[in-house]
Amino acid sequence: QVQLAESGGGLVQAGGSLRLSCTASGRAFRTYAMGWFRQAPGKEREFVAAISWGGSNTDYADSVKDRFTVSKVNAENTLYLQMNNLKPPDTAIYYCAARYTAQWPNYEFDYWGQGTQVTVSS
Repeated sequence: QVQLAESGGGLVQAGGSLRLSCTASGRAFRTYAMGWFRQAPGKEREFVAAISWGGSNTDYADSVKDRFTVSKVNAENTLYLQMNNLKPPDTAIYYCAARYTAQWPNYEFDYWGQGTQVTVSS
C-alpha cells in the first residue's frame, strides 16, 4: 500500500513553468512505477507521463513531449513533473499514480493521489 500526495500546482501565465511534486508514504517507493495524469473540466482523464520504478525509462503524451519532464527520486520518496512552456490547454487537475511493478512500459496504476490544480492563463 502507498499513499500519494501532490503539490506544486497553481496559476501561471502561458509560457511559464511549474514543478509538480508527488510525495509517497508507505511501502518502499523504489518498487513502484509511477505516472502523471490530468483531467480538464468536462473531459476524460488523460495520460501525461510515466516512469519505470528505477527511473531509467520514461514516456510522454505527444501533447507534452519536449515540454514536460518526469523524474523519480527514490531517496526522497518523491515523483516530479517539470512543466515548461505551459499553454492554456494544459489547464487541468494533475494526479500522480503508482503501481507495484517492474514491468515496462506500464500505463496501469492502482494508487492515486487527490490531485493538484494547474491553471494556465493566456
